[in-house]
Amino acid sequence: MKNLEISIVSVEELPALAKSILQFAEDRKVFAFYAQMGAGKTTLIKEICRQLGSTDNFSSPTYSVVNEYSGVSNSKIFHIDCYRLKNLEEALSIGMEEYLSGDNFCFIEWPELVELLLPADVVKISIRTDENVRNVSIFTQ
Repeated sequence: MKNLEISIVSVEELPALAKSILQFAEDRKVFAFYAQMGAGKTTLIKEICRQLGSTDNFSSPTYSVVNEYSGVSNSKIFHIDCYRLKNLEEALSIGMEEYLSGDNFCFIEWPELVELLLPADVVKISIRTDENVRNVSIFTQ
């Protein structure tokens, strides 16, 4: 297992955090984000997508469940929010296995429901808030 701990205190630090996450991930493309509501999962994912070269308009996929963004060289980036899913069968019905098995970047908020489907090399990111500090833990198996 390898891990990295980073603390940030302002949004100006997001680009450096996003770059660090992508460097840490090496060639891994599936990321699971664990945090409480309002901790900054979507904001961090938006910045990671920018670092990947996407210029799309980003929004939270809470109601659509999956947002697709364009990456460089016609690649796709999937931003999935499992918050509203009720069970694993519902995740399967939206094509979760296909999203996870492709060669595209896949960022998952509220991944607890789909953990059985996550690849062994998933990059897990935990965000904890303490006053104005975001403590970000990044780890892989």
